[in-house]
Amino acid sequence: MLINRKDIVDLCNRLRDNDKKVVFTNGCFDILHVGHVRYLEAAKKFGDVLIIGLNSDSSVKRLKGINRPINNEQDRAEVLLALKSVNYVVIFDESTAEKLIAEVKPNIYVKGGDYTLETLPEAKIVQSYGGQVEFIPMVVGRSTTNIINKINEHK
Repeated sequence: MLINRKDIVDLCNRLRDNDKKVVFTNGCFDILHVGHVRYLEAAKKFGDVLIIGLNSDSSVKRLKGINRPINNEQDRAEVLLALKSVNYVVIFDESTAEKLIAEVKPNIYVKGGDYTLETLPEAKIVQSYGGQVEFIPMVVGRSTTNIINKINEHK
């Protein structure tokens, strides 16, 4: 289910009140590929409910450049929500998920293995309230950038 940003705190409070372990991750998820699917399936195994913070179109553009995103935020959210591992998606406009994580307060915050505790700005927030940070290894050779480059080679 796509959750409005203003409703995310109430949702997470209700989930925790019902003894649900909340897992959170975030990203652009521009062109969904097997690396994303495996990552999200692995993330879901850390808890009961998986919430994805999805970068808005404007934040993707700031992070990835003027030619991105390829797919708009509503389409990206719909595709993510079609995955059995994903329970909720919330769209956010900031360049990092720090403010959103401070609101969600997930039990477990998951990111890809290309990050470390030192390079992940959100880690300190998660640790400040007693949450855990987990890293999932990347699927080698699978990325949206690789897909875009492959398409451009075939033009």
